[in-house]
Amino acid sequence: MQQALFYERLEDMKVKCLLCPHECLLSEGKIGVCRVRKNISGELYALNDGIISSANLDPIEKKPLYHFYPGSLIFSIGSYGCNMHCRFCQNWEISQPTDNIFSLRPIVPASEIIKAALNHKENIGIAYTYNEPIVSYEYVIKMATLAKEKGLKNVMVSNGFINQEPLLRILPLIDAWNIDLKAFDESFYKRLTGAQLAPVLETLKTVRKSKAHLEITTLVIPNENDEASKFKKMVNWLADELGEDTILHLSRYFPRYHHQSTITPAHKLVEFYNIARQRLYWTYVGNIELDIGNNSICPKCKNIVVWRKGYHTAAKGLDESGNCRFCKTSLPFVV
Repeated sequence: MQQALFYERLEDMKVKCLLCPHECLLSEGKIGVCRVRKNISGELYALNDGIISSANLDPIEKKPLYHFYPGSLIFSIGSYGCNMHCRFCQNWEISQPTDNIFSLRPIVPASEIIKAALNHKENIGIAYTYNEPIVSYEYVIKMATLAKEKGLKNVMVSNGFINQEPLLRILPLIDAWNIDLKAFDESFYKRLTGAQLAPVLETLKTVRKSKAHLEITTLVIPNENDEASKFKKMVNWLADELGEDTILHLSRYFPRYHHQSTITPAHKLVEFYNIARQRLYWTYVGNIELDIGNNSICPKCKNIVVWRKGYHTAAKGLDESGNCRFCKTSLPFVV
């Protein structure tokens, strides 16, 4: 266990967690919404510190990040816990852990993860993913600091549900983010995730203003967030608040956990792709094979700068600065 950062001690051995907008008020012995932060004798502890559920060398496109070192590999790790309870969660086995899981798993020091990451010669860094990395905040801070010292890149794949103070502390350590924007609807967040939309929008704006690379993913769920008018409002907000060069991934839904809707039809993804492209040129479609939304095409000369087929990638149209090799147009790529 690791004593948590960002909490307040209160009377009667209570604590208030300040890591995310839930700001859980916990009596002694109680666990927060994330299921991994616990009040022990009037102090808040991270139960999942150093507990690893998964570790793999993944294509960077799997995060998904299409404009950050395209075609590279990244050492990806996950732990347990999440500060959302999405009824459609794709990784619910690790995001919603049972109380005893932490006593069954060995603690892995951050230095061991760094060593493993460096052993892969083609690896560019570490991705904090699979479950929600925000609830592993202390461990991610330790590891990301060590990774920076070794020249490794740090990537966060997150729901973006974090308070501004801890976000600002971790921002200088993180090179790239993929943040889930699950819907542009406060009622959706409350009903299906147990969280709120507004803090996620603040996170997106804060990350966008930083030096970090940002991409956004939306899982399109039939009869939940597939209303075209609301999606268009989301696209307009992204373009107006974050910029028209914002990178958006539309992902196909499959039934999981407590949510059993139909699989997202291809025509809905095509419809949303066409809506998004009216304001956001860099829009992609995932979890499905279509003739659109795969390759990165220079908006000026229309040549393919990054070709993709599944997780097979060729970035032969980019120069060493991430710009178009054919017409020299400046493009939003990190290479």
